[in-house]
Amino acid sequence: MLPDDLIAGLMSDFEGLRRQSSWGETALFYNPGNTFKRGVYFATLKEHDGASDSASHLDRESVFRLAFGLLDADYQRLFGSRPTRPRAGGIVATGHDFTSLDVLTPHPVYAWMGWVQVLCPTQRTMLTLKPLLSQAHTKAKAAFDKRITRSLARADREGNQLSLRDES
Repeated sequence: MLPDDLIAGLMSDFEGLRRQSSWGETALFYNPGNTFKRGVYFATLKEHDGASDSASHLDRESVFRLAFGLLDADYQRLFGSRPTRPRAGGIVATGHDFTSLDVLTPHPVYAWMGWVQVLCPTQRTMLTLKPLLSQAHTKAKAAFDKRITRSLARADREGNQLSLRDES
């Protein structure tokens, strides 16, 4: 499976997603109607190492990473307790091989937030991940709705007309 095919499949399977390239990766934000400048992270796809994110060795030929956040209960069920946040430039201490291909592992940098990764997922792996991705989508929608509610309340308090596109 190629990165563009994976992104196209996710965009087709899950409504309200917007694709945006930034920070050397492709991010899929839940952002129906481009309501916000960015929206809420749903998943990311990265094809090369970064200065503080090289534990997966993405600079190998044709290696890329799909990353997304899990619900707390799913992370706990699959991997146990979330690790502590690593120091700047460090990786989480989970004992996983972050370079394994087509295997779901904690994200080497963002596992402390409940994020996971799979390098070069096959179509078969994507089918097994579909329930987790569906829950990640539901989680992103809930965070988006919460953000809308906060923005409306702030605009109301300040007596302003709501302009969401100015918020990130």
